[in-house]
Amino acid sequence: MNRIAVYCGSSSGSNEIFKVKAYETGKALAQKNIELVYGGAKVGLMGAVADGVLDNGGKAIGVLPHFLAEKELQHISLTEIIFVETMHERKAKMSELSDGFIGLPGGFGTMEELFEMLTWAQLSLHKKPIGILNISGYYDSLIQFIQTMYKNGFLKEDYLDLLIVSSDIDDLLQKMQNYEPIKNEKWFVVK
Repeated sequence: MNRIAVYCGSSSGSNEIFKVKAYETGKALAQKNIELVYGGAKVGLMGAVADGVLDNGGKAIGVLPHFLAEKELQHISLTEIIFVETMHERKAKMSELSDGFIGLPGGFGTMEELFEMLTWAQLSLHKKPIGILNISGYYDSLIQFIQTMYKNGFLKEDYLDLLIVSSDIDDLLQKMQNYEPIKNEKWFVVK
């Protein structure tokens, strides 16, 4: 993996450990020579993960809609910034640039981005690894709910393997590196 998109909150949340672990995620990416692709903001966990990359000699690519840059959210020290018009263009560009995806704690936007990548993987629109860094049990309820989807017949057992989970960034990156895409006969296969 050369580049990983990280989805996370534009706020830091209520627990200081979220920001600490976001910074450590960026540091780990830099140490493994994996470039960061993210939303381009300087605030919250987004800013922390970018700072972790940049402070440790890594490369950070931001993808930012013009309307957010106008609100002075742009991180000015990035390796590269790509401006787009809409949030849809942002997600598509981030996906295009990335070899994998990681979700850190965040709100609606983070969940939407993460689940879009899971849906695309389910439909065989990509075969890239998707992970979540489960910091302080942040994603425990979501993981349980995914099991509820499966138990109630809305998710095939094979699709449970689309989401890679760990509470340790080095372990998560190793699992993502070893990821083997599911063979999905139900949907068409993209080459």
